[in-house]
Amino acid sequence: MDVSSEYRPRLVGIAGPLRGQKFQLPGGEISIGRESSNDLWAADPALSRRHCLVCREEDLVLIRDLQSHNGTLVNGVTVAEQELRHRDQIALGDSVLVFLAQEGDYPESTPVELTETAELSVTPVVLPQEEAIYLQPERVLAALPATDRTARDLNALLKIATGIGQIRDRDSLEWQLLGMVFDVVPADRGAILHFQPGSENFDSAIAWDRVTGPGSTVQVSRTVVRQVLQQRAGLLVSDVLQHSALRDVVTLKHQRVESVLCVPLIANNRVQGVIYLDTRDPEQRFDQNHLQVMAAVASIASLALNNVRMWEGLREENRRLRSEINLEHSMVGASACMRDVLEKIQRVAPTTSTVLIQGESGTGKELVARAIHRNSPRSENTFVAINCAALTESLLESELFGHEKGAFTGAVGQKRGKIEVADKGTLFLDEISELAMGMQAKLLRVLQEREFERVGGTKPMKVDVRLIAATNKSLPEAVQEGRFRGDLYYRLNVVTINMPPLRERREDIPALASSFVEKICRKGHMRIKELSPEALAALMHYEWPGNVRELENAIERAIVLGPEDVVVAEDLPEAVLESGSRVLPAGAKYVGAIKESKKQLVVQALEQANGYYVEAAKILGIHPNSLLRLIRNLGLKTSGKTGPRPVDRATG
Repeated sequence: MDVSSEYRPRLVGIAGPLRGQKFQLPGGEISIGRESSNDLWAADPALSRRHCLVCREEDLVLIRDLQSHNGTLVNGVTVAEQELRHRDQIALGDSVLVFLAQEGDYPESTPVELTETAELSVTPVVLPQEEAIYLQPERVLAALPATDRTARDLNALLKIATGIGQIRDRDSLEWQLLGMVFDVVPADRGAILHFQPGSENFDSAIAWDRVTGPGSTVQVSRTVVRQVLQQRAGLLVSDVLQHSALRDVVTLKHQRVESVLCVPLIANNRVQGVIYLDTRDPEQRFDQNHLQVMAAVASIASLALNNVRMWEGLREENRRLRSEINLEHSMVGASACMRDVLEKIQRVAPTTSTVLIQGESGTGKELVARAIHRNSPRSENTFVAINCAALTESLLESELFGHEKGAFTGAVGQKRGKIEVADKGTLFLDEISELAMGMQAKLLRVLQEREFERVGGTKPMKVDVRLIAATNKSLPEAVQEGRFRGDLYYRLNVVTINMPPLRERREDIPALASSFVEKICRKGHMRIKELSPEALAALMHYEWPGNVRELENAIERAIVLGPEDVVVAEDLPEAVLESGSRVLPAGAKYVGAIKESKKQLVVQALEQANGYYVEAAKILGIHPNSLLRLIRNLGLKTSGKTGPRPVDRATG
């Protein structure tokens, strides 16, 4: 093998778990296997822990099997050690690699071409599936002579059945199948083609020219394929030159094809494809036994391919169901309205549709936008958020679109805008109702034309960005009042998600409060506190005009100011406490009696402690800070004393 000194040979994965991997071969050895300690590895159970070695010594590249469980195949043949040549195909577990020793990439497109159509004037050998001997085990021993060839064919069928039965990747299965077929039939070229029902044009195919190497174009006779598809039977033309219709086909004549063999792939009583083989060697023409063996191979392959399709379908369904269950988001709540929001996120996330999120301030509109981005195909790219109400029109224009050097005073260099930064990702515009009319027109152009210009620039720039907008105001009202462009509103209002206020999902308050307690305590490196029943009752009865954001702030205040390990009602803001008192179900007299009882207890404790807060708190069994807040909330005016009570010298 001639390996150029200026070009480093490499392995390229073309099927299976290693598909897309490109590995240049330095001098020395590289190991391939299932363990991550290998130079090239994949979590493939069909690979051994250390499967094989690829060794490069100057111009020689060898592959050496390390007594792997499933073996190492080169061009379909199991090897212990073999020199690699340009475009050799290596089958390892469920993966197929191609060895490239010369410049150029391995072609990604399948090199298959259907040639001209001709009419078959001579009847070829046709084998219906029900007449295939190898598919009827009870007839095999009685019908076939006990020859070396029979034993060899049966052994080959067993090898193929065991070799492809466990593969779960269709491309890998077909590549390895073609390699094994070349051990059974003396073909020069082979192809596996898949067809849609009623179509004579294949929708996917792989091909292999054993003479010129994998990747070379394989021309397939449309005449032969058409008859196999129509008759659902294997077909053999052992001597093409004696077949007047085929010998005049330009491609077969140019390729000097001697024999053609084609068998159908039938699954679920439907022809799904064909295996096509031909040879140029007049001394190695195909015969009827080759047709019998290939009919059996096609039956085995059809079953394996159908299993792979079912496996892929189940895997995709499992992925879809997991995405439904494990929708990534940072929102808390299991109320009916929140389930509706999460369902909409799940449906809209995989699309490219523009989304408008409506809701009061503090309801978590940005969390919805981030959840849509995180569960979309754009999740690996940038999420850019900008508040339209936080900047003036001129600053917002520069922030969104960027600017060229010298575009205005202070523009000392070129700056990329948020839209440009969000290319291939998601742009979130919060408070979009505050956008000035001039900016609305420019944003509309971005949505319509998918292009923009930097401030001070003249060159339009294409952009691929998904827009998510949010507002806490009614955009239809703004359109009627002339404060918002109607055409922009209709562009934004493709999919609308309404975030409910917290007062409409009170059943989520306990879970939200507990999550905020844990978050704030962890952030402050404190022991996680508990919410007392009285505190939780007060939280449940408050109207929360500031929604989730106000709830989080109230919890943080209670944790910071509360001295005990339990968050009590007195630790909460006064507005929350007052609201809780107003809505207690027992009525005003009951509430008043409770308040008076608290006052009496506090006054009695202070009198008993001679006005000292610390002693009074001990008597009541609460922290001094909690006592001070209780006094303030009850509206008591006392002349209490701080610090510990002095010791009575007369008694001790």
